[in-house]
Amino acid sequence: MTPSTPQVTRPETAWSPGPGDGDTTPSADVGPATERPARPATSGGLRERKKQRTRDALIRSALELFTAHGYEETTIDEIAEAVDVSQRTFFRYFASKEEVVFAVHEMVEARFAEELERRPEGEAPLEALHNAVMSSWDDIGGAIQSVIPLELHMRTYQMIESTPALVSAHWRRYAILEEQIARLIARREGVDVMTDPRPRVVVAAFSGVMRVAGKVWGEGEDVSVESIREITEEYLAQIVPAVSGEWRGR
Repeated sequence: MTPSTPQVTRPETAWSPGPGDGDTTPSADVGPATERPARPATSGGLRERKKQRTRDALIRSALELFTAHGYEETTIDEIAEAVDVSQRTFFRYFASKEEVVFAVHEMVEARFAEELERRPEGEAPLEALHNAVMSSWDDIGGAIQSVIPLELHMRTYQMIESTPALVSAHWRRYAILEEQIARLIARREGVDVMTDPRPRVVVAAFSGVMRVAGKVWGEGEDVSVESIREITEEYLAQIVPAVSGEWRGR
């Protein structure tokens, strides 16, 4: 499963260090395409751990600057300077400012997809989606805080919602994620997503409820992981009754 200075609600819930100060790479918001794993393994040697620390520091510094001064107003040079690395080093970890904004989101989404892959075959699609997201919430706080403080992650939601370019990017990414999940569901059920509409329909319903739950959470005062987990559970439980149940008199 991000913030700027204006106080707004959160929206409904992709190596090697470069030379030091001698780099003269011209400033830009988008760098050359390089291989950047979403979150490299930390079980390697000293070099790998140093790379991971540098990547996490770039994410944290970028998000702190974006939320304090605005996404458009913050330059890549400022992010690199905050971590005491060159701009060239930044581009060896991230292709653009947009990529670093969604780095933690990408990690969270990957955890959800992994959890969905592990659900038992006997679970129906909606049940598997429900159980996967609820299981993901069990360690989502720890996963986020392995990179940035949870409070910064919450402020980042606000920043995304208040930045038109990032809102557009957020919905573009969401559409891609929905298609990936629909294909995963189709594979689990042994159907063809191109000819059977059910995988996309169930994922669309699930995603819609998740967005509503995120909106309700964002408008409340409790921004804890426990709060979004409880709201998510409550709203997901209403999908079937809302679609097939009798509403009058209740």
